[in-house]
Amino acid sequence: MPEQTISRRESLALLWRLLRLAKPHWRWMALGTLLSLLTLLANIGLLAISGWFLAAMAAAGLAGVTMNYFTPAGVIRFLAIVRTAGRYGERLVTHNATFKLLSELRVWFYRRLEPLAPAGLQGLRHGDLLSRLQADIDALDHFYLRVLLPGLVALVAVPLLLLVIANYDGPLALATGLALLLAGVLIPLWLGGATRAAGRATVRDGARLRAALIDGVQGLRELILYRAADRHAEQCRQFSESLADQQQRINHCAATALLASTLVVGLLVWAALWWLIPQVTSGTRPAVELVMLVLLVMASFEAVQPLPLALEQLSTTLAAARRLFDLADQPPLRPEPACPVELPNSHQLELVDLRFRYSPEQPPLLRGIDLQIEPGEKIALVGASGAGKSTLVQLLLGFWPLEAGQIRLGGQSIDRLPADRLRERFAVVSQHSHLFNATVADNLRLADPTASDEALQQACRAAGIHPLIASLPDGYQTYIGEGGRGLSGGQQRRLAIAQALLKPAPILILDEPTEGLDPITEREVGETLAQAMVDRTVILISHRPALLSHMDRVLLLEDGKLQAEGPHQTLLANTRYAELMHWF
Repeated sequence: MPEQTISRRESLALLWRLLRLAKPHWRWMALGTLLSLLTLLANIGLLAISGWFLAAMAAAGLAGVTMNYFTPAGVIRFLAIVRTAGRYGERLVTHNATFKLLSELRVWFYRRLEPLAPAGLQGLRHGDLLSRLQADIDALDHFYLRVLLPGLVALVAVPLLLLVIANYDGPLALATGLALLLAGVLIPLWLGGATRAAGRATVRDGARLRAALIDGVQGLRELILYRAADRHAEQCRQFSESLADQQQRINHCAATALLASTLVVGLLVWAALWWLIPQVTSGTRPAVELVMLVLLVMASFEAVQPLPLALEQLSTTLAAARRLFDLADQPPLRPEPACPVELPNSHQLELVDLRFRYSPEQPPLLRGIDLQIEPGEKIALVGASGAGKSTLVQLLLGFWPLEAGQIRLGGQSIDRLPADRLRERFAVVSQHSHLFNATVADNLRLADPTASDEALQQACRAAGIHPLIASLPDGYQTYIGEGGRGLSGGQQRRLAIAQALLKPAPILILDEPTEGLDPITEREVGETLAQAMVDRTVILISHRPALLSHMDRVLLLEDGKLQAEGPHQTLLANTRYAELMHWF
């Protein structure tokens, strides 16, 4: 897909949005800018005054006269101290401001992503989402340090330097201003235009490469199984070569811009000497000012030296910002209610003529579901893969908008309930429960952040996993790794059950809770689930007869409709239901 260009108006809009996001930290950013300006001026002043001082001392020695060297020596020491302390303070403050800004961006982006999940993120690859969340936000650290800061410092420093030079020689100040305009504006503008497309392509190819590598690592087993590993490696190599080509193009342009800037500095120094030497030889200008003015003119380019790099980084920064904003600006498919109502006390569930499809191009997945679930009732959903069982559960949790019909909780439509409050009524145990790279206790407290240690242990005892946790090196403070890789599949499932037990929710949803487990572990987890289902409304998705026998009603879902319902033993007389049970 060709890379879209960013218009000037869109660039300004992106910069303005970045500035608004940075607004909470403007004091740190302003302090960093002030320190950077002071450091720059101290460095330029130190070079110019040192040149004047050395020339004056040499002239005084040749003439055999005395001079006051205490004052200029004191000024030089003062400027040296200001430069050293300012550089340290500037590094400390500007990096602190950058880290605060990146932290603010990550929190802001996560808060914009959360309402989109899972419906609004269905078409996004995990690697691409991770790339936006990490790499694109990391790319924005250039916004303040390498784009905004050099521009602000140059905007203030250049007029001050030209005023100082003009105080000694007007034509020299004019020539210096033209050279600074060329080196600080025209050359950077050329560089920004020359690297704009490559900068956007760098962000694009970098994101593709990261997504491909992440997908490759996550799906390595399947790639090897279907002999597609070499083909995937070739794709990664193509992305890597394209990224390297774009970076080489940027580096070539940057080197050309640096060469041009250096040439401008050299020509200006020679022009200054050509202009000042006749004035010194004619006696119209003191000889000591020659060295000072030449060094001042040469050092003034330090104010505009970072600008080519700033405009080079600008295109990459804007491309990363647009990728973030394009995703963050998407409206949630199921928006929060404009006038939310209080959560009802009753947790009766009622589905009325429920219809749903994932997109207008796809056929309906659910076609007029009517169902009522009383508090404390235990039902099971059975059907072939793709029949819409898990979709029905996601609709109950408010993850997708309905095409037609209603879902009512306690007589109130869930469309009028705040999503967070709605999900307080549900505890979910799925076959793919995610465990974070944290301690056992931290993972358990996702269900109830206020739970005490005793409550954690009680839930784990009920789930039959407490003896295992107690045997770990640090007990409940043991880190279990990303995805719970330090635990077996059955142990992960038991921990998910403990989470569900810990959450004070009246409705328990079990989505294939024993899928993929060996028979012994399945039986043990099933016994644990039987205890978890006590005193709760239960919605079970499973084909396991051992679990279905505990249900009050079993519902057969076929072709988007409820085709049959009744106790497990009664439904065995149904040909389609018996066929499904035959496989288990």
